[in-house]
Amino acid sequence: MTSPGAAAARPDPRAPASMSIGEVLGLLRVDFPDATISKLRFLEGEGLVEPQRSAAGYRKYSAADVERLRYVLTAQRDHYLPLRVIREHLAAMDAGALAPVGRPRPSLASVDGRSTGLPVESTGLLDRPELLRRTGLDDGALRQLERDGLITSTSTGRYDLDAVTVAEVAAELGRFGIEPRHLRACRAAADREVGLYAQLLAPLARQSDPGARDRAGEVARELVTLSQRLHGALIRAGLRDTVGQ
Repeated sequence: MTSPGAAAARPDPRAPASMSIGEVLGLLRVDFPDATISKLRFLEGEGLVEPQRSAAGYRKYSAADVERLRYVLTAQRDHYLPLRVIREHLAAMDAGALAPVGRPRPSLASVDGRSTGLPVESTGLLDRPELLRRTGLDDGALRQLERDGLITSTSTGRYDLDAVTVAEVAAELGRFGIEPRHLRACRAAADREVGLYAQLLAPLARQSDPGARDRAGEVARELVTLSQRLHGALIRAGLRDTVGQ
C-alpha cells in the first residue's frame, strides 16, 4: 500500500514543468469537475498551496503544486475534512510524517469522516441497479428510504455520493434488525440541523466577492464534522449504561 505522504508528493506525469492557473484547472477538472479558478485562489489564500510567480506576477504551478491541490480536493470530497485538519496533515507531510488521507481516487462513500471503501463512479452518480448492487440494499428498502426522504435521486433518476452513503449505512443497520422506517427520526433530526446551519451559511454564500462560495463550503464542512462528533458522543454517552461501560 502506498504511503499517503509519498502519494501526495508524486508528480503528475501529465503536468508540464510550469503551468498557469488555467492549465492546472484543466488537469484537476478531470477528477474534480466542480473545481474553479476562484477555488484555486481560495486555497492559495488559505496557505494550502504556494505557486511561484512569474516576473509579470502570473501564478506558475509546479507538478508538486498540482499534487498538493489534488490531495486537498480529495480530502474535502472523499473524507469531508475541513481545511484546518487538512492543513495539519500537510504540515505533517512537509515535516516527513504521514497523513491519513491517500492519493486521489474515485469517490468513496464515507461515514463519520471515514472511507467505507465503496467506490462511486467519477461522476458521483449511480443508476438504481448499480446503487442496489454496490450497497447490498434491496429495492423495497430503497423505496422506503425514498418515501421517508432519506434518499433522493436526481431528475434523471440517478444517485449521488450522499445517497450511496445513506443506502450503505441503511443496509448495514439492517443486519442488526434496524429497518428503514426506523430511520425517519434521523431525517427529522438532520432537517433541524440543516435549518440551523442554513441560517449561518446563507449570508456568507450571498456575499459578492469571488471566494464567498468557497468560504461557505468550508464552513459547511466544519459544521458537518462538528455535528458528526457531537452525534457520536451523544449516542456513546446514551448507550453507556446499557452496555455497562
